[in-house]
Amino acid sequence: YFIDWKSDGDSYFTIDGNEGTIATNELLDRESTAQYNFSIIASKVSNPLLTSKVNILINVLDVNEFPPEISVPYETAVCENAKPGQIIQIVSAADRDLSPAGQQFSFRLSPEAAIKPNFTVRDFRNNIAGIETRRNGYSRRQQELYFLPVIIEDSSYPVQSSTNAMTIRVCRCDSDGTILSCNVEAIFLPVGLSTGALIAILLCIVILLAIVVLYVALRRQKKKDTLMTSKEDIRDNVIHYDDEGGGEEDTQAFDIGALRSPKVIEENKIRRDIKPDSLCLPRQRPPVEDNTDIRDFIHQRLQENDVDPTAPLYDSLATYAYEGTGSVAESLSSIDSLTTEADQDYDYLTDWGPRFKVLADMFGEEESYNPDKVT
Repeated sequence: YFIDWKSDGDSYFTIDGNEGTIATNELLDRESTAQYNFSIIASKVSNPLLTSKVNILINVLDVNEFPPEISVPYETAVCENAKPGQIIQIVSAADRDLSPAGQQFSFRLSPEAAIKPNFTVRDFRNNIAGIETRRNGYSRRQQELYFLPVIIEDSSYPVQSSTNAMTIRVCRCDSDGTILSCNVEAIFLPVGLSTGALIAILLCIVILLAIVVLYVALRRQKKKDTLMTSKEDIRDNVIHYDDEGGGEEDTQAFDIGALRSPKVIEENKIRRDIKPDSLCLPRQRPPVEDNTDIRDFIHQRLQENDVDPTAPLYDSLATYAYEGTGSVAESLSSIDSLTTEADQDYDYLTDWGPRFKVLADMFGEEESYNPDKVT
């Protein structure tokens, strides 16, 4: 036995050459091909020229492997003034399985949506169902879209089911239930305001915002230019120094750096603002015992620092607020100088010694100064 090669059935079926048993060669899909028709030739072994042919018709039985679904996508709308119990949409189902005659579909609402439903599903028992309202009126401002999960089952074995989500849009309708508008912009527009009017209003708002931003930018730029001009003025950068030196006492000023650097304090214990009578080496302090009372320890350290002449004077303050203090020449500033040289008294120059004798003669009495006598 062998399959006639002129047909296409040989790719899906095979036959045993001795027994004549037909078997499937590939998986069959009833949804793609429900029936196969091919021929089988039988020949005699002793005489292959003696043959006969017979046609074979194979029908593929259906297996329920696909769940039913909503036949077409629906654009469902509900009016804001809808009443409870109104049917707003009729739905039907389709099954990709080649269902036999009498196939029945059932419709119901999912358990999650059935707790507090805004809509429900009414099954008419003829493979169609209706979407029914459960509220007295709907507001687009509160919620514009509702999603309704609908479960559809078939009657074949094994039972197949699917959940289909339907979208319901709230629209504005007239008193007769005719839909007037379902656009998103209609939620925020009063009755009678067109799309062109909304665009004109938005354009005016954009222009006003642009003017405000430009004005603020110009104000900031002007303020920035004013500040830069003020900084570039050299008169604002004049620094005044009204304090002068402290005279000869500055050379014995206390070194404030000793207070800031602990290393300097440890290396040099001699005070620099007072000349010590004799150089004293730092005393070796006795080690502190572990059980020494803290108050006795602090009191001991205070007494040691009070009697130690080499300890730095931490509470010393050098003041430079007095001009020329300690200098024989007093102040060198010309602010308080006399108006004429005749009113000035230079007799103190004679007390400076022989090195300043020529200077004392020059600024002393005029008759006592003779340039010819200067050597």
